[in-house]
Amino acid sequence: MSTSGHTPTDLDRVRERLNVVTQETRFSLVQDILGHPAQLPTLKELDYLNPSKSQTTIRQHLQRLVDAGIVEEVLLPKDRRRNDLPYKFYGVSDEGRTFLEEHGLLRAENTLRTIYDRVEKTDVIERYEAAPRPDR
Repeated sequence: MSTSGHTPTDLDRVRERLNVVTQETRFSLVQDILGHPAQLPTLKELDYLNPSKSQTTIRQHLQRLVDAGIVEEVLLPKDRRRNDLPYKFYGVSDEGRTFLEEHGLLRAENTLRTIYDRVEKTDVIERYEAAPRPDR
C-alpha cells in the first residue's frame, strides 16, 4: 500500500482512466457533454459538434468513456418516447463527475456551456437539443 492510501491496482485504474479521458477526441466529447444545456446530448448532436470525426469514431470513443465509467448512456423512458425524436443520450456519470473533479478536469464547466451556446446549429440539431430528456 502506498502512502496515499491507493493500492497499485487503484493507481493503475486511475492512470488508465486518465489516459481514456485525456485522449484528445474523448476529452472533446466530455467537454461537449458538459457544455450541452442538459448535459445529455445525443449521438447526432455530438456528431454535429465534431465534424472532423465520423459518427462511428464518435460512437467508439463514447463506448470507451462508458467502459471506463466516465460517461453513461441514459435512455428516455418508453412512455415518453416519440418516433421522430431521440431517446438515447450521453451524460457524465456520477462516478465520472467525481473522477473529473478529483483531477481538476471540471474547472471550465461554465465556459464550456457558453461556448456550446455560441455554436450555430441547424434546425435539426436545435430540434434534437429541445427534445425531452430523461430525469437523472
